[in-house]
Amino acid sequence: MQANLNEQFGMLSQFLPMICEAPPTRPVPAVETHVTPFRLMIMEASVPLARLLATGLQADCSSVEVTHDLKSALESLEKCPSELLILDLDMPNMDGLGLLRSLRAKRPEVRILALSQRSGIEDMARALDNGADDYVPKPFSLIELMARIRALRRRSHTAARTPAAKSANLVLHRDQCRVERDGRFIDLTPREFTLLDYLMQHAGKTLSRAVLTQEVWNMPFEGNTNIVDVYIKYLRDKLDGDSDVKLIRTVRGIGYSYQSIA
Repeated sequence: MQANLNEQFGMLSQFLPMICEAPPTRPVPAVETHVTPFRLMIMEASVPLARLLATGLQADCSSVEVTHDLKSALESLEKCPSELLILDLDMPNMDGLGLLRSLRAKRPEVRILALSQRSGIEDMARALDNGADDYVPKPFSLIELMARIRALRRRSHTAARTPAAKSANLVLHRDQCRVERDGRFIDLTPREFTLLDYLMQHAGKTLSRAVLTQEVWNMPFEGNTNIVDVYIKYLRDKLDGDSDVKLIRTVRGIGYSYQSIA
């Protein structure tokens, strides 16, 4: 079934050369592709691509809904919430990042995978900072898209099993996307929240900049970027304040470690 879907995606994608590419022709390692069926929404400017995605992804979904405007998407999510939304940031007559922020603010529980014809690292970082859980530039392959969807769902299920993380006087509420320390609520951006969550999940372990870039920003590490250092500073400024207890430790030459304090 999966092979047929990939073949179908490859044949149809020739009609959308600037949007998506066929899966690679070279052999790829076998992977476990079974997932529990889930509700998926696709908000895509290109009607042919939206139909193509719906066809390629429907095997793993209990339902796939396609919409082309914010109002319809919000109404549908209110009536019958989807677990994951594939969002085209290049919707006509819309500010893509503004659309992303609006959806994130109104439906914080929905995982959002953003698509865009912009492939720069800065474009990816802006989308992630404005609420996207992952970012896939066009053109892309169905194999990669499905792998990223599975990864997003694994993270979502982990958070659902453990709705809150606690360390001494700091509490991270995954279900509410809120953080508090000493009873004081701390306002974090979506990317700051995701970074703190990942650090807390691996408390006591030293995490390299390469690992954090890959796991938190979902992009390859480039040695000339300081995005991790910048966001660690943002977190420290907001979390520590005047406290004598510093939660994030720098491990010189390697990366950072979250201090699990009893």
